[in-house]
Amino acid sequence: MSDDINVMALMKGDERYVFLFDDANRSQVLRTLGRYASSPDLSFSWYDAAVLSQKVRKGPGARSVETNRLFITETVDNYNDDTIDP
Repeated sequence: MSDDINVMALMKGDERYVFLFDDANRSQVLRTLGRYASSPDLSFSWYDAAVLSQKVRKGPGARSVETNRLFITETVDNYNDDTIDP
């Protein structure tokens, strides 16, 4: 974990949204983005929240999370195999 402060800004017309956070407070920033998007008093949209949340998750200092992968085994088609008794 770093002591650096992350800065993220969004400019929409005359409005400015500036977020300052350290690595330990990423989840708090994500919640704030959701609250801003759900507020009818702000022009901050759910699209804005989605874009900025991706930047929070993938930004410098973000923890690398292994993604679950589905490994598909090779399928065997025995339909035309004459060596197998029906």
